[in-house]
Amino acid sequence: MIPPLHPVVIGRIIGAYGILGWVRILSFTEKNDNIFYYSPYFIIVQSTWKEIFLDKWKLIGKRYIVKIRGVSNRNSAQSLSRCNIIIDETQFPCINDDEYYWKDLIGCVVITVQGSLLGEIISIIETTANDVLVVKMCQYNLCKIKNCLIPFLIKRVIKNINLVTRTVTVDWDPNF
Repeated sequence: MIPPLHPVVIGRIIGAYGILGWVRILSFTEKNDNIFYYSPYFIIVQSTWKEIFLDKWKLIGKRYIVKIRGVSNRNSAQSLSRCNIIIDETQFPCINDDEYYWKDLIGCVVITVQGSLLGEIISIIETTANDVLVVKMCQYNLCKIKNCLIPFLIKRVIKNINLVTRTVTVDWDPNF
């Protein structure tokens, strides 16, 4: 079994469900059921890559449960708890030049339109109003804050995204 060349975590197994080998999962995809549109899936069990296949899935309340091929009892299912569900990024659909996957923005350097270095994007928060960049402020910032939250508003706040140079230019006051 060959592990993915460009692994991306799209979910997590969070525990066993019932006694027949089903597991509860948490999806990290934009729409929770998008996790089921990918294949193959990989997990890392005891430092070893393992390819898994989903036989069935169901929505129970607000969570999904899945039946993984070859997992037939609660103990086997429980042993997979806290395993990330991984795919190869080549499975992602192609997007337009003005669209971005969150994974592409993580690690980009954030610079103000005045040329000041703010820091590095460490995560992105989804809110009902708009997404928010979490920027780990560089050690040179004068406001002594560790993280800065910047709304992901194209043209208003986000002035330029250059994935080649891994920079995001923003019109944002770091003291805000």
